[in-house]
Amino acid sequence: MARVLISMPEDFLNKIDQVADGENRSRSELIREALRTYIYRQKVKESTGAIKNANLLESLLG
Repeated sequence: MARVLISMPEDFLNKIDQVADGENRSRSELIREALRTYIYRQKVKESTGAIKNANLLESLLG
């Protein structure tokens, strides 16, 4: 697995650690899941936009 170095404010990192500890998992696991969720939501947003555009085009042409 690749390693990535990121910078963030100390207070934000403390919040991440609190959540990770509360869920009994590592900081890395929590951040990976957060990024997976973000990527999934972006894909859903793109799909939803494409469907809306297709519906609009269909209504204009139909």
